Amino acid sequence: MEPAVKYRLIHQDKHSGARLGELITPHGTFPTPMFMPVGTQASVKTMAPEELDTMGATVILANTYHLWLRPGPDLIEEAGGLHRFMNWHKGILTDSGGFQVFSLADTRHITEDGVTFKNHLNGAKMFLSPEKAIAIENALGPDIMMSLDECPPFFESYDYVKKSVARTSRWAERGLKAHKNPDWQALFGIVQGAGFKDLREQSAKDLVSMDFPGYSIGGLSVGESKDEMNHVLDFTTPLLPADKPRYLMGVGSADALIDGALRGIDMFDCVLPTRIARNGTCMTSRGRLVIKNAKYAHDFGPLDPNCDCYACRNYSRAYIRHLIHVGEAFGIRLTTYHNLYFLLHLMQQVREAIANDDLLAFREDFFEAYGYNKEKAKNF
Repeated sequence: MEPAVKYRLIHQDKHSGARLGELITPHGTFPTPMFMPVGTQASVKTMAPEELDTMGATVILANTYHLWLRPGPDLIEEAGGLHRFMNWHKGILTDSGGFQVFSLADTRHITEDGVTFKNHLNGAKMFLSPEKAIAIENALGPDIMMSLDECPPFFESYDYVKKSVARTSRWAERGLKAHKNPDWQALFGIVQGAGFKDLREQSAKDLVSMDFPGYSIGGLSVGESKDEMNHVLDFTTPLLPADKPRYLMGVGSADALIDGALRGIDMFDCVLPTRIARNGTCMTSRGRLVIKNAKYAHDFGPLDPNCDCYACRNYSRAYIRHLIHVGEAFGIRLTTYHNLYFLLHLMQQVREAIANDDLLAFREDFFEAYGYNKEKAKNF
């Protein structure tokens, strides 16, 4: 049986691990490396699907835990799956719900069977197993699904992480057996292991032996430094098959996207651009800009002079600051649109640089403009 999602390598950068490719899905073929906006509740906050399409989004992420609670997988399945429910014609990826469940540290209990926890809405006791996660994701109907994994803290003890990795591998095998729609939904395995090289190697070895159509790297961007994350990627990414897509979960800062792409990552997602937009923080080619600051009250220039998004072409910093200051929803829409466009456009620039074997030079220029010193801009 042909996998539901495939990866095609177009060009390998001559000076780094970066690669230009295509993600081939049931809802289209999309260029990689890519950034995937997060639509937690089957909606990217404040954005219409048509706007996401216009700005260049190709795959968006929806959250299994939240959709399990509301409105429930049965209703979404009745609607014809997430694509029809939210009127999105391109790719959709769902997580397993595990990250959210494991974030409920005070109310959850892990066993070999799965995780018992109290949901954050009403405190009701719930149970999530590898099989249950797959059943929910099958009903939601995304193109790409995640197997249930445990995401231990980055600085957890070696002995705990070793047991956790072994459990995640067993859960991955159970998830594969429970998966009902491999012909039109691709299930990815998730490599864990915190910062321990041998445990990452064991996790990757276990999952690669199961022949998933794609692989995710989890357990990063959870409090460790950027250097620590890059170090883990340096020894983890080469363990994954070159003919399968590689997805770094939960990473969405501009500098981290470039450094991940340099190490051979194809897919990224994060709530960061939309979350900080709601607080008036804007991503720009010169670093982050906090639009609430008083110095922008009389600034009639765009958020980013190097950006040609709808917000930057039409509205000034002073106007957007006013909207955010008085709590107008349009202000949040503009900052959200800008941040998403900024990252999607950045990935387009990254792809062009890879095609020209020029990503290292692009990184150096970008990092210097972003505020890094010359030495740090050169050191990757």
